[in-house]
Parts: sequence; structure tokens; C-alpha cells
Amino acid sequence: MKKIERVQTGLRLEKRLLKVLKGLAEHFDMPVAELIEGIALHAFDGKTPFSPETLEKIAQLKLVYDLDLTAEDSHALMEEQT
Repeated sequence: MKKIERVQTGLRLEKRLLKVLKGLAEHFDMPVAELIEGIALHAFDGKTPFSPETLEKIAQLKLVYDLDLTAEDSHALMEEQT
């Protein structure tokens, strides 16, 4: 195990995306922040963070939470004005 220092951050995410992340974190019995750390570290190394089984679980959660966003949408998101 490597010792690290975590800091609190105010992270804003798309609502349905956060629901999928929370569902996936719950599935793995881990905090959402640790899930995001793992995703980022895998991405930084050019590795996929998810097994085929996990991708299936993600697909199920996306259906449950009506998440229709894809990687192609990542640079074209605009927040609704309320």
C-alpha cells in the first residue's frame, strides 16, 4: 500500500452521471471518490478501468438512470440555465 494525502474538493458532475457512479461505487462497496481515483489513474496510463463484466453493470445503471451521454459528448456539454 502507498501512503497518500486526500483533499476535499467541490466537484460538479452531470446529475445522471453521478447517479451511475454512485451505483457503481455501491456495487463495489467503495466511496465514489475512490472509484473516480481509480478511473483517472487507469486513464492516465492509457488503460481501460473496467472489465467486460463491469461494463455490463455500467450499461444496466445507465438504463436505470437514463444516462444517454457518451465520450463523444464530453466536449459538447452545456449546463441548463435555471
